[in-house]
Amino acid sequence: MSTEIDPVTQTDTAGWFERRSGLAGTVALITGGAGGLGAAIALDLAANGVRPAVIDLDPTAVDDLRGTLAELGHDSIVQHGDARDPDALAALFAAVDDRWGRLDTLVNVVGGTFRAPFLDTTPKGWDALLRTNLHHVLYACSAAAPRMQTGGRGGSIINITTIEAHRAAPGFAVYSAAKAAVEQFARTLAVELAPDGIRVNNIAPDYVPTPNLARLSNGEDPMSDPVGGAVAIPMGRVGRVEDVSGCAVFLASALSSYVTGTTLHPDGGTFASSGWFNWPGEGWANHVPLEHLGR
Repeated sequence: MSTEIDPVTQTDTAGWFERRSGLAGTVALITGGAGGLGAAIALDLAANGVRPAVIDLDPTAVDDLRGTLAELGHDSIVQHGDARDPDALAALFAAVDDRWGRLDTLVNVVGGTFRAPFLDTTPKGWDALLRTNLHHVLYACSAAAPRMQTGGRGGSIINITTIEAHRAAPGFAVYSAAKAAVEQFARTLAVELAPDGIRVNNIAPDYVPTPNLARLSNGEDPMSDPVGGAVAIPMGRVGRVEDVSGCAVFLASALSSYVTGTTLHPDGGTFASSGWFNWPGEGWANHVPLEHLGR
């Protein structure tokens, strides 16, 4: 990281975070990084001097992010492609090798699900969920880790999972199982790669409204209702994309250089409360108050 010296005071003009983070000039590859959470992560990393390489299946989001990064003057690669396809993923890694010759951070964002009781689902649906939520993480990590080892600078692997990896998720059994598998994979990989200075961590948000989540909810969003959010979320509001991207910046930076094999929960307290709700007029309870049952 370059240091700028004030010509008058002869002191370092960089801010505390800039000096301590070590992000400037590094390279991050982000799967599913052009829209929603991924775009927020790519833009926040770029704002801190990181050069992002992004792959995403949404062509409109790809064009938008590419234009935004260019307009802001950030050196970046933004490709349209399916991160679940090993060949498409390999092409992005090759582009990073050619452009910058280094890789410091991997952020796995790709994920998706559908709502259905497990007994109503089929092996074809299970395969689709595993491919979307688990398999691409294995592909990306298997490509990223050797590059980080070769670079000799360590690195950071960050997986976006979900609170549903830590609690029951009726209607999302295979999705939650896949995300739990990512969590456990990350813990084991963290131990295997620790001697190389490569950290592996997860970010497990709860409800963060994004275009994909809006499609899943069919336009119904009780959590964003002031009352609904206050009941289910201890902090009384739904998540914002910057709540998640801020965690990604921290885990990519040297501020987390001794953090590995763990999970951050930007969820407003829902994982901690797990089953306890702040009912209007009743306060905290782990059951539906009789007053509300009567309605």
